[in-house]
Amino acid sequence: MARREQEIEVKGHLIDSMILTRIFDTVMDLKGDFQVLEFTVGKKKKDPSYARLLVKGRDEEHLERLLEAVYREGAQPISVQEVQLEPARKDNVMPDDFYSTTNNPTQVYYRGQWIDVQNMMMDKCIVLDTRKKAAECKMIRDVQKGDMVVVGERGVKITPVERPREGVDIFQFMSSSSSSERPTQHIARKVASDIFNTKKAGGKIIVVSGPVLVHSGASEALARLIRMGYIDGLLAGNAIAVHDVENALLGTSLGMHVKDGTLAVRGHRNHMRAINEVFKAGGLKAMVEKKILKSGVMYECVRHNVPFVLAGSIRDDGPIPDVVTDVVEAQRKYKEVLKGARMVLMFSTMLHSIAVGNMLPSSVKVVAVDISQPVVTKLVDRGTAQAVGIVTDVGAFLPIVADHLEKLARK
Repeated sequence: MARREQEIEVKGHLIDSMILTRIFDTVMDLKGDFQVLEFTVGKKKKDPSYARLLVKGRDEEHLERLLEAVYREGAQPISVQEVQLEPARKDNVMPDDFYSTTNNPTQVYYRGQWIDVQNMMMDKCIVLDTRKKAAECKMIRDVQKGDMVVVGERGVKITPVERPREGVDIFQFMSSSSSSERPTQHIARKVASDIFNTKKAGGKIIVVSGPVLVHSGASEALARLIRMGYIDGLLAGNAIAVHDVENALLGTSLGMHVKDGTLAVRGHRNHMRAINEVFKAGGLKAMVEKKILKSGVMYECVRHNVPFVLAGSIRDDGPIPDVVTDVVEAQRKYKEVLKGARMVLMFSTMLHSIAVGNMLPSSVKVVAVDISQPVVTKLVDRGTAQAVGIVTDVGAFLPIVADHLEKLARK
């Protein structure tokens, strides 16, 4: 008779992090059934809970689908089996049944031990070096012929993101993934406190931003954060640099005076004038060195040696010499800047935010600020489940953050 049920177990902060609820929902959504065989609740705040369940499917194929889904929520079979491996037949080609990763901490079971998978990202594969007993998350274009690639779900263990259990920060304060109904000033101060504490603990903080930052008048606030030493990298596109330079040289962004919102005479030319000035100087760093560029986000990045990567797109005007127009190379440079990040701040850019979210392990704190609810919702829906979405105008939000950080620094 075909197997139609299997025991599984799950450990951790199952209740307050909603892990057990997600497992129940997953089984029911897939039209399966379950029975709780054992459930032990941790009595103290840091004590983990434990549950043992019997998962039931209509047939073996249905059961396999159920098990695959609950394993991705952190469950494990009672008896651990060794991970399955198949060699890549060609460069850039994975075996057909390759394991597709989440961005959660992941381990594989090989030769009697659990091996941590390094460089976790979502929607990639796992390559195991059997000689060194080392596992790494790899993109498809980095897979080489002969690489031993993990296939199937057997012998793979995921540890889901758990709710922070100590300290008071924005990630505990916000119980929902995105909100437009909370007091903006209070949230901004919470974000500032978390930035302050992250940096105080030696954490690396990266900003991902779109040109709205300049249009909304928030560029000076970001420049202040860079001057104060809170920002360790900037990831963006051609537009933010162009409009930042336009604002610094001409006081406009897309031909509109940033300070009062009035249109400049022949202002439609201004962003092209800014691009031309960058080319004339030979790049952003040269503009700073020649004292042509004397203020703004890009000026502060150059002056304080904060690395930045500007990724090109097909719609760019120019683009300026500093833009990386090879998308594969831009992605590689993004990953270099993100290495070791503890917190990522995303300001009003859907495409760059989703792209960066796909590169981050779930342990990295993410704050996404956008005036459009669908933008922050889409970021979470695309897999960056740890992101806190704040629906507000970045032009009003970021200056509050900068002001509060200055107050915290003076204490």
